[in-house]
Amino acid sequence: MSDSEDMTEFASIVERIERGEVPIKNIERELICPICKELFTHPLILPCQHSVCHKCVRELLMLNYDDSLDGGSECSLPGSPRSRVPSPSMERLDKLVRSGSISSPGWRRGSVTPRVTTIPCPGCQHDIDLGERGISMLFRNFTLESIVERYRQAARAAVAIMCNICKPTQQQEATKSCMDCKASYCNECFKMHHPWGTPKAQHEYVGPTTNFRPKVLMCPEHEMEKVNMYCEVCRRPVCHLCKLGGTHANHKVTSMSNAYKILKEKLAKSIHYLISKEDKVRAQITGLEQLISQTEENGQLAERQATEHFDCLFETLQERKSEMLKSIEQSRNRRMGQLKSQMEEYQGMLENSGLVGYAQEVLKETDQSCFVQTAKLLHVRIQKATESLRTFHPSADPCFDEFVLDTSREETLLKELCFGGVPDPPMIDLSKSRVYNEAAIFWKLSDDHQPTDQHLLEYRRLGGPSQSPSEEDVEDGVWQAMERMHAASTTVSGLDADSLYAFRVRTCRNSVFSPYSPEVTFHTPPAPAFDFLFSDKCGFSTERLVLSKRRDAVESMAGVAFLLAADRVQMGSYVSLDYIIGDTGISQGRHYWAFKVEPHSYMVKVGVASDTKQLEWFHNPRDTSSPRYDHDSGHDSGSEDACYELSQPFTLLTVGMGKLFIPKASPSSSTAASSGDPGNRALPMPQRLGVCLDHDAGRVYFYDADNMRCLYERQVDCSGIMYPAFGLMGGGKVQLEESVAAKRLAY
Repeated sequence: MSDSEDMTEFASIVERIERGEVPIKNIERELICPICKELFTHPLILPCQHSVCHKCVRELLMLNYDDSLDGGSECSLPGSPRSRVPSPSMERLDKLVRSGSISSPGWRRGSVTPRVTTIPCPGCQHDIDLGERGISMLFRNFTLESIVERYRQAARAAVAIMCNICKPTQQQEATKSCMDCKASYCNECFKMHHPWGTPKAQHEYVGPTTNFRPKVLMCPEHEMEKVNMYCEVCRRPVCHLCKLGGTHANHKVTSMSNAYKILKEKLAKSIHYLISKEDKVRAQITGLEQLISQTEENGQLAERQATEHFDCLFETLQERKSEMLKSIEQSRNRRMGQLKSQMEEYQGMLENSGLVGYAQEVLKETDQSCFVQTAKLLHVRIQKATESLRTFHPSADPCFDEFVLDTSREETLLKELCFGGVPDPPMIDLSKSRVYNEAAIFWKLSDDHQPTDQHLLEYRRLGGPSQSPSEEDVEDGVWQAMERMHAASTTVSGLDADSLYAFRVRTCRNSVFSPYSPEVTFHTPPAPAFDFLFSDKCGFSTERLVLSKRRDAVESMAGVAFLLAADRVQMGSYVSLDYIIGDTGISQGRHYWAFKVEPHSYMVKVGVASDTKQLEWFHNPRDTSSPRYDHDSGHDSGSEDACYELSQPFTLLTVGMGKLFIPKASPSSSTAASSGDPGNRALPMPQRLGVCLDHDAGRVYFYDADNMRCLYERQVDCSGIMYPAFGLMGGGKVQLEESVAAKRLAY
């Protein structure tokens, strides 16, 4: 085809599109709202260019707003254990989330309620922030609305649009629709309401329709301004005020006519390309139909072959079953015969029966020669019976241990029985997986994994606390399966505290399952996870402490200030610790958090402290501290030990130089290490440390977070609000766990 012919055909396609001659049927899937699954009703264009029904956007925003109110009311309850309470999950949106139509909305860190102007786009799964204006900042998709209207008219065919003015009893079919009045009229009503010589006579009218669109598109941000430009960055129409001083001031814009010309030409060329390749598309459709037919035939063939193989296995098993049961029956009959014969012999030893009765009759014989002739053999039999009576042994063993069948190996083989091309199992990544009251489980994909592979995670409860679980809890030992997913991680909710759980995962490829990965076990903490960040407000030392941007890690820098302060060591005192606390306090309940102390750290103290103790630390600054001043310094004076027996408003454990130092045991404390030898109180530093505060019981626990082994516990004075507390000296670093630090921001 020459260039001139090509351009002529291109122009013809454009004219057909403009005249509406392109068939409207078979496009229903393009006119369905991805949320309500119905034809679009007043569709709005999201910033990501996807369209959603106006009512669906409103419902999503209202659901978010309702849930934010629920979270706010919960935060206002008296005696709340925290100064910042997380909002509950949006239960009514869970159905949409689980169905895959939308993804969960985002959360704003530090706010009590979720972002009520944020909705998840069902098309691209991105969170769309509508800003303060909400729905009013969205354009209505009039083009899509017109196409839906034409589709509705084509679908109902003979169903006419009736006049909106006629009386219900005398209603006529509409012949015109006024775009200014937004109503449909019959001929008589139209003449009556649009008389000649009046302004209404100048109204714009079209054929009967139910889709009334404004003549001019107005700017949603500046309601009195017409849109006359197109922002190439945001890909939306804007007005001149948006460009002069609004949100599009620094964006590249073009005139509306130019954008219309360029976009229409691009769309028409794309349509022209698809139409010109119609033969190729039809050939591909034919190929797909053949593939569908082949898939059906091959699937049925595979089912028949699999059935034959299983029938063969069943037949083999039935044969082996018959043979083995027959051997058991033969052995049983043989042993029963032997035991019955032996029993009959012993019954003969009874008086007046059997052998004894016969011998008694022989003794009555008076003829000596006849007696001797008979008694010799009888005496031998009597002797044998007497001997067997003294050394009784059953003639057969009633135990059938040799017939016990071990089918564990065969059962394993049958469970792993699968088709050829079985995927390799994934492996659970212990370095990334973390378990609290929720479990974030990650796994490493096999080398032969494919993007279409699905993964199935299963878990079961192996044991828990002494109290009996409720009916809603997971039954011990029973594997619970999550829904299949393509991602290499998932979150398991609703785990019991202080319980042991096992996890395993396998891959599904084309309905073929891989073997299970090796089981891994995790021990949940004794209390729900307490999420917080490091506070950069209360007494934070900017000279010697460096806080990460997310405030989930703090590092002590041994710089010049530290060396200048250390110059006083020669006078018998020590450089003080730089303290930092969490940004959230605890006033009741049990809470657990975990963190990591870098192995190179010189000295780090970890634990809890009350708000009254913080006043002493932060509002009475000192450059040096005596070892006698700090009750947790490790000094061994008698007076200090006596004071340390008392319940203090803080408890700190010393960690540093690859060791964890356990304080001396007291009546109010218990420890995993011996309290006699100081060397026994220095334990290897765990990779992860956990702290559990029971505010109601006034007790704090320190754990090895990897195996949940309690290293140390003691009483603590919880009369005030308690905060996670850390003290650093010299070079050192503390990193909060991902599930503890900025938990909602991370997920």
